[in-house]
Amino acid sequence: MKNRFSITKLFFLFIITLMESQQLFAQQSNSVKDVTIAVEQLRKAMISADSAELDKLAASELSYGHSGGLLQNKQEFIHSFTSGASVFVNIELDNQTVEIVDNTAIVRHLLTAETNDKGKGPGTVKINILLVWIKNKAGEWKLLARQAVKA
Repeated sequence: MKNRFSITKLFFLFIITLMESQQLFAQQSNSVKDVTIAVEQLRKAMISADSAELDKLAASELSYGHSGGLLQNKQEFIHSFTSGASVFVNIELDNQTVEIVDNTAIVRHLLTAETNDKGKGPGTVKINILLVWIKNKAGEWKLLARQAVKA
């Protein structure tokens, strides 16, 4: 009888653990979807040079690193698009991965793009990107950091 009680207890403990695991997986799955949507919004805003959307997506503490070593804060990042210094004609993102750790998302992908930067003319770029997103108290994902390296 004692063993039967222990087995029953163990069984219920297993079921509760399984249910909690499924709930956690569902939450992480939703976060991955939300971050993927934010990355797509960022891609579109970079092409359209939409300052309002770039401002909405970027954290005030943004650190934006270019493959050539240039570092920009949020204001410099937005200005580079609105001034024409950075002009993306199109952007393709490949091999994207998203990993969620608490309220932080780590995103990696290969960015291939056609550019037309002011003073440089048409060009192409192929770079590996690391993005760090944070989820704020309002539940919005904000770009905290970005670093590019030549592919």
